[in-house]
Amino acid sequence: METILVSLGAGLMQAFEPLNLFMIFAGCLAGLFVGCMPGLGSVNGVAILLPVTFLVPPTAAIIFLAALYYGAMYGGAISSITLGIPGASTAVATVFDGRPMAQQGKADKALMAAAIASFIGGTVSVILFTLFAPPLAAFALKFGPQEEFALMLLAFATFIGLGGDDIPKTVFSILLGLVMAAIGFDIISGQPRMIFFDMVEFQRGIGFLVLAIGIYGIGEMLWTLESTKGQVTMHKVQITWARMKANFAEVKKYINSTWLGSFLGFFVGTLPAAGATPASLMSYGLSKTFSKDPDSYGKGNVAGVAAPEAANNAASTGSMLPMITLGIPGSPTTAILLGGMIIWGLRPGPLLFTESPDFVWGLIGSMYVANVATVILNLAMIPIFIRVLAMPFTLLTPIIFVLCVLGVFATTDRMFDTWIMLILGVGGYLMRKLNYPVAPAVLAIVLGPLAERSLRQSLISSQGDVTTFVTRPISLTCVLLALALISYPLVQRALRRRQSQRRAA
Repeated sequence: METILVSLGAGLMQAFEPLNLFMIFAGCLAGLFVGCMPGLGSVNGVAILLPVTFLVPPTAAIIFLAALYYGAMYGGAISSITLGIPGASTAVATVFDGRPMAQQGKADKALMAAAIASFIGGTVSVILFTLFAPPLAAFALKFGPQEEFALMLLAFATFIGLGGDDIPKTVFSILLGLVMAAIGFDIISGQPRMIFFDMVEFQRGIGFLVLAIGIYGIGEMLWTLESTKGQVTMHKVQITWARMKANFAEVKKYINSTWLGSFLGFFVGTLPAAGATPASLMSYGLSKTFSKDPDSYGKGNVAGVAAPEAANNAASTGSMLPMITLGIPGSPTTAILLGGMIIWGLRPGPLLFTESPDFVWGLIGSMYVANVATVILNLAMIPIFIRVLAMPFTLLTPIIFVLCVLGVFATTDRMFDTWIMLILGVGGYLMRKLNYPVAPAVLAIVLGPLAERSLRQSLISSQGDVTTFVTRPISLTCVLLALALISYPLVQRALRRRQSQRRAA
């Protein structure tokens, strides 16, 4: 423990060097704006700015990119809350309650909750990273395809609660998402599947951002226009010290969801190929499942903002753990960081702690500083973000539309995806009109490919024996928890029916 504290102290001293400190603030600020631009996100931001970092030493370069990753995690919350458009896939769950809060005149509370939850999630994950890096990396390696599939099953089970008592609609929404996730090529045989109308463009599948921006950008815009007949007046929010103090005092309302998101996000982030998007969606689902007032989720519950924001920030740090300790990227962004480290002559893996301790502990120290820098920048800029809501919706509508189109086209460079985004936007609007939950569909298209890959790998390795999922302790635990969560609404409904019959008698 003493050795860790000494090494951490040296890393913090390195992080406070003028160049490194400048790179931290520059990275956080750049990430903030990259994250809030629909379609960009941390992956594209790191990829675009990677060549710039070759002008500085390797430690300063990775510190800048890690800070950009941190800033982008929060940046996605800005457009999710103020415009209802997720800046990145990691911020989709923030839309569920963040957007309703903004429409109720509570955008400052939502933005502050996102900033505080992000700070707590980042702090918890960095502490866990510092203390338990080697053992946690070794534990993550125990997750084979069986455990991964069981974890995905658990994520789907938690989201059954998103449909309230209407379980069939929730299941339909999940199945719809799984169908869209299956479009493209079969991952085993390589055969094309679900190529509608024999259009070759479908062979590349439907991208997640295409779906997310369509449903939560175009769909939300159409729903708002119809429900208010175009007469949308956003509540003007006056940012005062008294209001900010009142928002700080309400932290206790969502602190439990924040802790849940922090620990869950870090753990899911350490799993190779999982990342922050599944972590934020799972955190939202679990927070709603264990809430005393689950019906308020999706209608402006501040805990529904805090849980996913804590999770995606914790997951961003967690995803660096397998990259640093094992040389295995935990997310698409860390895959780019891994490539950058190799270019800089660094070799991620178990020997990195002994071969380049200055680099490793300088990076860990910068995470603490970047976490503080991000929350300071976020809180200071809330009045600027709030100004967006003061605009008339007649001006916001074309801006949202243009941002949606640009966000999809700039990411995929295909007009076909832009048309699909518009069609999905109409579909999302119709689902809302018919009272079908869209969140489970979004979850399914994210986790569908991961679940299919792990399911088929498990069945191939076990020669088709389905008991392989219950003969391994970790996967068995996840399966049992999933069954309990699926059964919970059914048991609750049966108990309510029995109580109503007793009262009638």
